[in-house]
Amino acid sequence: MHLPATTLAVILLFSATSIALGDPLTVTPTDAMLRGKSARQRVAVTRVLDGKATDRTRDARFESLTPKVVAVSSDGIVTPVGDGAGIIVARVDGLEAKANFKVVDGTLDLPVTFEKDVQPILARFGCNSGPCHGKARGQNGFQLSLLGFDSDFDFSALTQEARGRRILSSSPENSLLLLKAIGAMPHGGGRKLAKGDGHYEVLHRWIVAGTPRTPAETPTLERITLDPVERILAPASEQQLVVTAYYSDKTTADVTHLTMFQSNESVIAAVDVHGKVKAGPLPGEAAIMARFMEKFAVTNILIPMPQSVPAEVYAKLPRKNFIDDLVYDKLRRLGLTPSEGCDDATFHRRAYLDVIGRLPTPDETRTFLADKASDKRAKVIDALLERPEYVDHWANKWADLMRPNPYHVGIKAVFTLDAFLRDSFRKNKPYDVFVREIITAQGSTWRNGAVVMFRDRRQPDELTTMVSQLFLGIRLECAKCHHHPFEVYSQDDFYSFAAYFARIGRKGVGISAPISGGEEVIFASTTGSVKHPGTGKVMSPRPLFPLPGVPEVAIDETADVRRAVADWLTSERNGYFAKVAVNRIWADIMGRGLVEPIDDMRATNPPSNGPLLDALAEHFRKEKYDQKKLLRAILTSHVYGLSSIPNKQNVGDLRNYSRHYRQRLRGEVLLDALTDVTAVPEVFAAAPPRTRAMELWTVRTQSVFLDSFGRPDPNQDPPCERTADTSVVQALHLMNSPRLHAKVTSDEGRAAGLAASKRTSAEIIEELYLLVYCRYPSMTERSNAMKRFEGTPRRQAVEDLMWALVNTPEFVFKD
Repeated sequence: MHLPATTLAVILLFSATSIALGDPLTVTPTDAMLRGKSARQRVAVTRVLDGKATDRTRDARFESLTPKVVAVSSDGIVTPVGDGAGIIVARVDGLEAKANFKVVDGTLDLPVTFEKDVQPILARFGCNSGPCHGKARGQNGFQLSLLGFDSDFDFSALTQEARGRRILSSSPENSLLLLKAIGAMPHGGGRKLAKGDGHYEVLHRWIVAGTPRTPAETPTLERITLDPVERILAPASEQQLVVTAYYSDKTTADVTHLTMFQSNESVIAAVDVHGKVKAGPLPGEAAIMARFMEKFAVTNILIPMPQSVPAEVYAKLPRKNFIDDLVYDKLRRLGLTPSEGCDDATFHRRAYLDVIGRLPTPDETRTFLADKASDKRAKVIDALLERPEYVDHWANKWADLMRPNPYHVGIKAVFTLDAFLRDSFRKNKPYDVFVREIITAQGSTWRNGAVVMFRDRRQPDELTTMVSQLFLGIRLECAKCHHHPFEVYSQDDFYSFAAYFARIGRKGVGISAPISGGEEVIFASTTGSVKHPGTGKVMSPRPLFPLPGVPEVAIDETADVRRAVADWLTSERNGYFAKVAVNRIWADIMGRGLVEPIDDMRATNPPSNGPLLDALAEHFRKEKYDQKKLLRAILTSHVYGLSSIPNKQNVGDLRNYSRHYRQRLRGEVLLDALTDVTAVPEVFAAAPPRTRAMELWTVRTQSVFLDSFGRPDPNQDPPCERTADTSVVQALHLMNSPRLHAKVTSDEGRAAGLAASKRTSAEIIEELYLLVYCRYPSMTERSNAMKRFEGTPRRQAVEDLMWALVNTPEFVFKD
């Protein structure tokens, strides 16, 4: 076979070099330094074929071209032999690639120190984890700080407690630290090490050296990287990860063997203790977290569908705005194709429930379905965003996040908070203004609902956890007691942030639950401080992280320091602020957040579509934090209008929006829908006649229905996220509730009115389907329903059909 000259030139170019990007075979890292006799470097071998990278580390044959400098094991671990420049080669499928090493002090045992060498081993084997010696009271009398975040405590526990038996400098091999680790003595955690292996030798040498601490001048760990950052894997394939630590003196070291790995979706992609990822049989994606000491890194693993999809399939998909582009891009990478668009009736019902939390009337549905305009969907979205019901629906969502127990803060205080929320949405208040008003609120709890948060949360640490979770999507609760196990935040960070809320004055009646009914005035005080619980140091206010390009401004201690944190929080440079807001709204509309849980944003919990989350946040900022404009962008995208019926390729997709995800209706929405269908108003204690469930201002209002369908527990602290779970209680309530039966069979209700009207049976059936499902019945449905009217009293037939329809998933779920 003769090859064209250009093709031959390309092949020769690929064969001539093996390190450049796009080479058919590469070794990672291509260059590394090894310091000391115990240094090591794991390498990974990657084969590139048809533009796709595949891990071939387990298939490669390794050879050291400089055996007097470096040695390499059969699984790709390079170790020093002598000083100098070393080269190893990896061969796969007739191809080869090389990696270069510089070895310094390759025949010497470098000093072993506690923080740099010993603590990483304890963390790697889980000795200081929560289930073991890192839990609150330790294990069997031996306690370590959780994940090794308190070096002084750990050093003392090892070297001074238990009468010094854990460390025997006179007979190192008889130290409990070693005997239990190798299983020579009973150990609840089982055997962790083997005598003579690398980790054992490090611990042994440390004890022999007299258990030295790490000198102050020792370079500090700055960050770690995980390679590769992203990889597309075939089902059942493998990928070796390599973790590199970067130190303050610009040196690096391979710490793969000291790193803890964890997958957020083990069914999709599991990872073992050596950093080897194994793809499962199902398509999807997973994030692999690597933790070395207090540093984290993440690799994203994608497993596409085995069948490739032609590029023109995605090119032809309808695109209405940037949301469609970014969703399709992710689907293309996974080999998923979206479902067809939903029909007009489904879209109409979906939009009403999403925007205003109520069903369209039969006349509204008829008008929409009869409209032949190409832009009728966009028009109905615009009209819904201006409806008064929009205010109650979205204020009700925020009430879950902020509304405290009225028996704790007082009934009138909760009422004013509810009024503040509804007024904010009525005015379409920009989100940053809304948040700023809450953070800096002052005044009476009977006049300014924004201050109620400061009546409910009375301690700086309580306000810290609520503010960070609500407005940043950062869960700081763990950092209150110790360094956050999955984040970068320490106790210093927590209590420095809490110091912003130390100078809040309160005048009036305090909390005297369960009858806290008095008025309280919140104001900015000139006194108050927060102390670190461990050191006793008075903490100065400091944000959780610096903003890029924004210099820190000195805080005026005489002013309300909450203004400083409000400025930092709502800054356009603070990416968390906009992201958690749009993620919460996206989850409400699309059925699942780009980040789940929606208020747990961290590097170790990456979004399912990072570019989309970034674009939504940027859009929100550009539109001056206007929620209605954000909603319009989402609701007018083609992706929002997809059918919930899966195709063969996306049936297993639950996080990439290749189809619409059905959601059970919120309790208030469902109860109001039943009221509209039956035309019998609900009666609530201490509420005006014809009050809708969406208009209730307190969860203390008695309602068995709302409690059954997920209304927050009034005794639960906010924020309260609703769950869309279904239960047997809910199904039984719809089937057997005497109150619902009374609505259906009421002489004043809709069923009685339809039965007494001059409408034909066919017209009544159509009206009921439009009321309940917001669509016309199919021919089969009409035929079956007509049979029910034959030989049955007319009113009974109407009631039976209504009862049957409201007990179906099509009614209970938003499609």
